[in-house]
Amino acid sequence: MFEHCPINFKDYDDLESVTSSDGSRKYVTPDGIEYPSVTTVLSILSKEFIDKWKRRVGIEEADKISYAASYRGTQVHEIIEKYLDNDVDYTKGYFPNIISSLSSVKSTLDRIGSIYEQECALYSNHLKLAGRVDCVAEFDGKLSIIDFKTSKKLKKKEWISSYFMQCAAYAIMWEERTNIPIVELVIIIAVDGHEPQVFKEHRDNWTTDLKDTIYKYNNSF
Repeated sequence: MFEHCPINFKDYDDLESVTSSDGSRKYVTPDGIEYPSVTTVLSILSKEFIDKWKRRVGIEEADKISYAASYRGTQVHEIIEKYLDNDVDYTKGYFPNIISSLSSVKSTLDRIGSIYEQECALYSNHLKLAGRVDCVAEFDGKLSIIDFKTSKKLKKKEWISSYFMQCAAYAIMWEERTNIPIVELVIIIAVDGHEPQVFKEHRDNWTTDLKDTIYKYNNSF
């Protein structure tokens, strides 16, 4: 059984989000300010690569692949959340491949201790960003920002810099909202046909790259 220690945010329970036709997303803060999502901002790093890929495979095929990957990722996130919520029926309604993805990361998930929040909306007036963190919890005994990913292939650390920047943003947002500092970033990747990958990083190793990317995004219009 996982222990839950939820945080009471004084000024909001959740944030309204607005998704544009191009897939970009904004969140509305309790003060009515719209901030782009951290994933929208970081997407600028892969835009050129994705545009080339779409031209190579064709728009229709690219859309099919992207939808399938997004759907699977969402389903795996959901079943992980139910497992961590101590839901006894956490596998109910999911296809075997989704249950298999959960089974592959179970031993890694069991390294999670006290859980503060799951799927929690956060924002930062300092970064002028918002987003929804997968999990804030103790991992191997250390309070961490935890992000869950899925992949068909094993990842190298140098390929996932955007993951670390994403989690660094959540850590900054979390501290701004709660006054509780978090410096440990944990990426857990469910990989088809392989043991899960776990990457750990220190928040401060990625704040400069994060701010540089925010600057690049803000000057791209």
